[in-house]
Amino acid sequence: MRVLEEFDHKSHTILLNGEYRRSEATESRDVIDPATENVIAEIAETSAAEIDAAVDAGHAAQKIWWRKSALERSEIMHEIANDLLAMKAQLAEALTREMGKPYKESADEVDWSASAIRYYAETGRTDIGRVMGPAVEGHLNYTLKLPLGVVVSIQPFNYPMTLLAWEGAAALACGNAVIAKPSEYTSLTTLLFAEPFNRHLPPGLFQVVTGAGDAGRRLVEHPRTNMVAFTGSVPTGKAIAAKCGEMMKPSLIETSGNDPFIIMPSAPLDVVARGAAFSAYMNCGQICVSAERFFVHQDIHDEFVEKMAEEARKIRIGNGLDRVEMGPMVADKERSRYEGVLERAQQQGAKLKLGGGRPVGHDKGWFVEPTILTECNPEMDILNNESFGPVAPICKVESFDQALEYANNSRYGLGACLYTMDMREAIRASEELDGGMVWINAPLLDNDAGPFGGTKMSGMGRQLGPEGLETFRKTKFVWLDPNCGTQDFWWFPYQDAESYEGSK
Repeated sequence: MRVLEEFDHKSHTILLNGEYRRSEATESRDVIDPATENVIAEIAETSAAEIDAAVDAGHAAQKIWWRKSALERSEIMHEIANDLLAMKAQLAEALTREMGKPYKESADEVDWSASAIRYYAETGRTDIGRVMGPAVEGHLNYTLKLPLGVVVSIQPFNYPMTLLAWEGAAALACGNAVIAKPSEYTSLTTLLFAEPFNRHLPPGLFQVVTGAGDAGRRLVEHPRTNMVAFTGSVPTGKAIAAKCGEMMKPSLIETSGNDPFIIMPSAPLDVVARGAAFSAYMNCGQICVSAERFFVHQDIHDEFVEKMAEEARKIRIGNGLDRVEMGPMVADKERSRYEGVLERAQQQGAKLKLGGGRPVGHDKGWFVEPTILTECNPEMDILNNESFGPVAPICKVESFDQALEYANNSRYGLGACLYTMDMREAIRASEELDGGMVWINAPLLDNDAGPFGGTKMSGMGRQLGPEGLETFRKTKFVWLDPNCGTQDFWWFPYQDAESYEGSK
């Protein structure tokens, strides 16, 4: 009950300048538990005046934060990570109640968040520029890595803590202030997640404003926000990128995925079937890097389909606070959208091998069954758009080359998976698969030290790794002559010997 009490306390609340306060906004929306359909709180549509105040507070706090030593900033970030881990059970329950994923997956998010914060706590103090060999004798040439100012982080509902940690920790490690605008489906969890940040950081350095499109739009268009990091849909990502381009404001855009999953005859199918089921159905398929297009070699196609169906049947469905592997979808409208995707696929010729409906015994909540579709082809809508639900559309291929061709024939390019024991196929896939990440025999794993991001319509820029740190800072080149000497090799007056000697 403690989490429900926290939800009640944070209902219609924002975190502004170090204080959790009831928003002055008159507009709000209900927060609904997707497993029970119970209203558990409300969130405010943060007002323009409050957003202005948050930006002002962020700039004031950023100056204080940047004056601290890199070591002190690092130590504070480690303390935040410690506190988050101490809150693990509370945060996991909150996320499960608010967006539906199984408690184990919510708890994993807390671990991943703390890990990313620790990584950037250390990485952020190891490199603040470089000294290069001078171009002029006796001079000093070097670069400085400086903060951008106030960074806006707009998160989706599926991994609200992890993505805020990836972006927020990198931004803080670079010396920035952060204003988070969470999804309307996970705002309460984000407000709770922000408590350790607010406890350890200068007031206003890490703030949370709630709402839907209007709040995000105000932050993006605000003349005094200095960078925008966004994860979400392609249309919104394109609109944010366009506005940031117009304002010459840096942006990180991570949008949809339609990730291929290739299976070749050399792979051990018992292992592959488990990996495939996990990749398709984790978080009810609501992951940007979910396996959404399965390309299976014809020699093992039928056997794989049977083994994957066997694994899918084992998945327990229900409230994420129970002993289950799959909870509900996040919202009724998301379930309706997803069911439309399945209906369209069958209209275009896909055959229902498993699932496709709503599980028996779940009259309340936005539950769906894990689904397998066979006899799919690359022309179908489901293989060309992000389904963002628990479905595995399977397409038979004749060769590895055909699998690569089909996999790359997409307007998206986030991640890609391959199962093979053939080293030649593995090396070719690592080079030829079009995407920001390639997983070979180990799907969907992240490494704090390695970059995450996509190509084509899947977005621009990278999170995690040193590449992610660069996303949130700017480089300044410095040239210093400690002797303050004359630069006669190119100052006035020019030497006669260097003048033009030809005819006029």
